[in-house]
Amino acid sequence: VQLQASGGGRVQAGGSLSLSCAVSGGRGTSRIGTVGWFRQAPGKEREPVASIPWRGGIGSYVDSVKVRFTISRDNAKNTMYLRMNSLEPEDTAVYYCAASPRRQVGIMSPSHADYWGQGTQVTVSS
Repeated sequence: VQLQASGGGRVQAGGSLSLSCAVSGGRGTSRIGTVGWFRQAPGKEREPVASIPWRGGIGSYVDSVKVRFTISRDNAKNTMYLRMNSLEPEDTAVYYCAASPRRQVGIMSPSHADYWGQGTQVTVSS
């Protein structure tokens, strides 16, 4: 399973950005249970942002992004998304998409993700 993230960039506080993550791997994608977004700011550990079952179900979010961020996926396109509204400077980080073969209850932790995409930088200026 391979993941390819895109869509990062620079935005002013209060602005919006959308991230995409293309998931490939042929029949391997049928083994995916959960997909999610993580982020890592300089000097900090990688943290979960949001996750969602790959088929069916609703998203789970960390408290700091609830209401502002929305995770979604399009199984027909094998793509997951993260829509980020009302961005804050504290959201500045490298964002990673990831997948797990397990169907997670609640938000996925980094230790449960088996497949990772490359990061994409999100910078929010004040």
